[in-house]
Amino acid sequence: MSRVVHFEIQADDVERAKAFYGAAFGWEFQDWSGATGSAYWGIVSGPEDEPGINGGLLQRPAPAPAPRQGTNAFVCTIGVEDYDATERRILDAGGQVALPKMALTGMAWQGYYLDPEGNTFGIHQPDPEAK
Repeated sequence: MSRVVHFEIQADDVERAKAFYGAAFGWEFQDWSGATGSAYWGIVSGPEDEPGINGGLLQRPAPAPAPRQGTNAFVCTIGVEDYDATERRILDAGGQVALPKMALTGMAWQGYYLDPEGNTFGIHQPDPEAK
């Protein structure tokens, strides 16, 4: 069984989003751009010894839906043991590739998919050898 291990928030104004989430929830932000190859802020949402997951904040890559045009939401990422086998199951079940498998150098394999309803989610296989 696979669990949600990470969430992502897309923002039109990253600095404004950092200020909001920092003030509203006390979240802290770490520059993870070196690992991702593009501007990306890791979100620390609480102490490691408490239940919960951490996330990420990035520049929105496309316009958000207009008001009253559907959900504008966080993207959750699911931890998997075998990226390629999980991708086959996703595709066989009717999912589609949204952003293909990529290496988060020295950390993991990451990719994004659409479920049959058009919802985006990520999968993440830790691998310190990812290049």
